[in-house]
Amino acid sequence: MDRTSPLGAFLKARRARLSPDDVGLPRYGDRRRVPGLRREEVALLAGVSAGYYTRLEQGRQANASPEVLDALARALHLSPAERDHLYDLSSTTGHRPAISGDDEKVSADLRTLLTTMAAHVPALVVGRRNDVLAWNRTGHALLAPHLDFAAPDDPGGRPNLSRLVFLDAPTRALHRDWPAKARAVVGNLRILTARNPGDTHLAALIAELTARSAEFRSMWDAHTVAPCGRDVHTLAHPAVGELTVTQQTFDVPKEPHQSLVTFTAEPGSPSTAALEALKTRGRTVDVPVACASTP
Repeated sequence: MDRTSPLGAFLKARRARLSPDDVGLPRYGDRRRVPGLRREEVALLAGVSAGYYTRLEQGRQANASPEVLDALARALHLSPAERDHLYDLSSTTGHRPAISGDDEKVSADLRTLLTTMAAHVPALVVGRRNDVLAWNRTGHALLAPHLDFAAPDDPGGRPNLSRLVFLDAPTRALHRDWPAKARAVVGNLRILTARNPGDTHLAALIAELTARSAEFRSMWDAHTVAPCGRDVHTLAHPAVGELTVTQQTFDVPKEPHQSLVTFTAEPGSPSTAALEALKTRGRTVDVPVACASTP
């Protein structure tokens, strides 16, 4: 019986996108019932037995050695991010401690940084499930002026960036290229779930999005991997019009599950002028005195 594991599902999705021509294998004029490479072809390229690879893909092999994972990454032409994801998925077959549902908290120093940055840079802090743990006034004005500025301070009602992109109409309208943004969100969620397989809150988020969005289901089934880093987005903002921003994500020191997300524009561009206008609007928002943080 096929009990496909997360590792097996990823391997299957990656071999489906390759053809024999992509990897230098002969076709022999065969007609294939399914797209992509066959299991035995991946096994041949990786230097493992067809039976061993089949057990991996069907979830009947507990784990794989680093040497085998490296060989599979080469055989399937994985990107560096996909290779890291392969390692994360393989390690999930072992026992990792379940992640607690305890409140994620933003340090006082990081909140001070956010407030200081508000004069120049829209920014927010996100947690291990893409919940907004805190944002400065300009970040709020840029991304979600229709939401309560104090929403991140309520652990039970925090905005979740993944949920907003798929289920919130104003957020969807904000992104000119919504499909690209949505694919990036799904690719990042794939990484988060592989790294945190015991997180029941994250699993519940995936289940909710799967149930409520056909577009999410389709993108999730593609097993795309997209780590957060640097990206450029064109936004159709309801208050200041169209602007193009560069989004950058930075790990927070000593808080491995938190990230600082910033938004900047090309100096002297109309987008910079639009951000300046947002900063003025953001200064009209009251900043709550107390703070906390998680979903």
